[in-house]
Amino acid sequence: MTLSRIKQVGYLVPFVLALLVSGCHGKTAAAPTPPPPAPATPPPPAPTITLRAQPASIERGSSTTLQWEARNASIVTISPGVGDVPVEGNRAVNPASSVTYTASATGPGGTVSDTARITVNVPAAAAAAAPSRTPDVKADPLATFNQNVKDVLFDYDKADVRPDQVSVLQSNAMWLKANATIRFTVEGHCDDRGSEEYNLGLGDRRANAIKEYLISQGISANRINTVSYGEERPICREQTEECYTKNRRGHFAMAQ
Repeated sequence: MTLSRIKQVGYLVPFVLALLVSGCHGKTAAAPTPPPPAPATPPPPAPTITLRAQPASIERGSSTTLQWEARNASIVTISPGVGDVPVEGNRAVNPASSVTYTASATGPGGTVSDTARITVNVPAAAAAAAPSRTPDVKADPLATFNQNVKDVLFDYDKADVRPDQVSVLQSNAMWLKANATIRFTVEGHCDDRGSEEYNLGLGDRRANAIKEYLISQGISANRINTVSYGEERPICREQTEECYTKNRRGHFAMAQ
């Protein structure tokens, strides 16, 4: 081997060694592949419900059938007066006056409702034969007032006048119009569920809902005072639904 060839080989040796060394130390372990994200849990399906009345118009004294069907629901309730029911079925009802039934379905996906209106037709002869009440209040005004003006009941946590209580309010309004000199107070009452502050507000809304209805029937607003007692003055103290119903009321008190 010539001298020039030896020099060339000498120059190449360090270069080759450098490449070998960098190759040994330049490689790093590859990062592990992250696991795929967990699939998102789909939200529970929203419940659905349908409510129908067959027939939707009846004569007073006749019955009709409520038919309902719910999906994706664990609780189904029909009001007024029916209560908890299976997720599908039918029920015969015999309302004395026109009423709107509401079916509510509750499940993991929320709550929905549907309504069915039943019109009750009163025969003209029966309406004409109904005696008019014109009591004499001179002998004992307070006793006569309490005899003729009745409490109005409310659903739990509601301030709307129940359909089955409209006839009570109408009867009260008739008597109060016939005795136009009497002033009175509408008291709003609640059962003892909920805070005192909340129930005071709920009682106030109930009293004013009655007042607005009486005004719509032609009774002067300056005859009507309203007050809320919330849960302070129950007429029944048992922890039962029957007692709760009695305590959810609008009470009429004659001004002394």
